[in-house]
Amino acid sequence: MKLNSVFLPLASVCVSLAFAQTPAATPAPLPTKIAVIDIQAAIIQTKDGQKAASDLKTKFGPKQSELEKKQSDITQLQQTLSKGSNTLSEDNKQKTMREIDAKTTSLKRDSEDANADLEQEQQRIMGDLGGKMISVLNKYATENGYAMVMDISSQQTPVLFASNTIDITRDIIALYDKVAPNLTANPSAVRPSMPPVPRPIAPRPTTAPIKK
Repeated sequence: MKLNSVFLPLASVCVSLAFAQTPAATPAPLPTKIAVIDIQAAIIQTKDGQKAASDLKTKFGPKQSELEKKQSDITQLQQTLSKGSNTLSEDNKQKTMREIDAKTTSLKRDSEDANADLEQEQQRIMGDLGGKMISVLNKYATENGYAMVMDISSQQTPVLFASNTIDITRDIIALYDKVAPNLTANPSAVRPSMPPVPRPIAPRPTTAPIKK
């Protein structure tokens, strides 16, 4: 996958907030407002999210270039084998096919290892950004009288229609950026799954070697 793809599919996040009544002669009204948020877009568009995407590109970019070079080498060998099908000796054909097989196996293994490293880094980022984002969302919803906030970035969220007037995505982005320096993740908060951050480690599918 290309480096310019933007922050794998986000699990549905539905945060229901219950509020204790303050002791008074007249009970405080329960929150009844409902809002929606594209939490994937919210994380992506915060300053922290943009920096995380840039850092991932910087860290994993060289590995992507290395894998693309290996892919290119395999493609060239395949083209050589195809063009020389009538001119190459049988020994050279067998040698080229063995080289294609070996390089393809190596590319697959390296790609899997690199993607495992990337996945681990993504989870580390979400452990920070995701927890902070939910903390901001909880605070905003509590202070503004929302009984429920639903995540519409997931296709699994059963929201068939939502007015733009109840979309709080931009409000949460602005609030997150404002308070980010003082934020700490709430370890008990419900966290969204890792949004699709840049995945630089995904070489093009290798054409199957010519069968021997």
